[in-house]
Amino acid sequence: MDIFSRWVQPLNQQTTELLHSEQSIEYEDFPCSVDVTGPLLYTLFKQRWQDVEIGHVVEGSVLELEFKQPPKIFLLYDGYLTVVSEGWHLHLCVEENLGGPLQKTPPELRQKRLIQRASLYRCLNERKEARSWGIQFWNGAGEKMMNLFLPNPFLGEGEDLLPERKPLLEKLSLYEELRQIYVLGEKPIPFNKNPLKRPYISVCRSSRCYPCRNWKPVYESLQNAVKEADIDVEVLSAGCLEVCKLGPVVFYSGDRDWYTRVTPKVARQIVLSHLVGKQPLVQHLYPAQGRQQESE
Repeated sequence: MDIFSRWVQPLNQQTTELLHSEQSIEYEDFPCSVDVTGPLLYTLFKQRWQDVEIGHVVEGSVLELEFKQPPKIFLLYDGYLTVVSEGWHLHLCVEENLGGPLQKTPPELRQKRLIQRASLYRCLNERKEARSWGIQFWNGAGEKMMNLFLPNPFLGEGEDLLPERKPLLEKLSLYEELRQIYVLGEKPIPFNKNPLKRPYISVCRSSRCYPCRNWKPVYESLQNAVKEADIDVEVLSAGCLEVCKLGPVVFYSGDRDWYTRVTPKVARQIVLSHLVGKQPLVQHLYPAQGRQQESE
């Protein structure tokens, strides 16, 4: 098991992208492993959601989205972080997307989808004065992925420009704090564990796979068993767990294991045997161990 380190090793890599009219973007790269991006994204989406906007910027097009309230869902599944707000949602590949229990994603596509570069940035005007701040991600093909827009001291309520020479400089505190932690390595990550890796167990509620079956008793059995065992595992439901027609399906994120044909009784056994006793319930694993070993 990988050991989580609270200290980021600085990359000491700064680049400048020249724009038109002598404007530019100054990038300061930081490591993009999930033990770095996980705490960063948790801080921004779960704790500082009211201070950030999410967007995508390409020449001729800019998308900007803001949170009106804390996200309803913040979850890592098969490499993708899913964040769901009241009116929109996003997916961002922060670990290798293997392609479900059968690992259908080709190796080259796993690397293309994954964040391969991350930077804190400042946009500079022609006088080399910073005018906006944020975070940029790139995928394995070198394409710009998602932008995170950080608080801008030159903007007031409703994105109104503030009077000249009267910026709200306290708005830069989030940028400066993130820079100290993730770019310079001068302060520790404010978590003892990667918050994105907190284990959860989820049951599929899709009506496509087993419309005649009821997932709620399985969900309730998982909840009761986890509560009785007094373990730090979240119990969730999911729209799809990529194992169709074998439901009810249950997924445990701690070991990335899928279970099929799960009844309330089996759900309880999964918690007691696997989550507590560290012994998977082999007869319900998917794919079956024999097929899994043949594919390895």
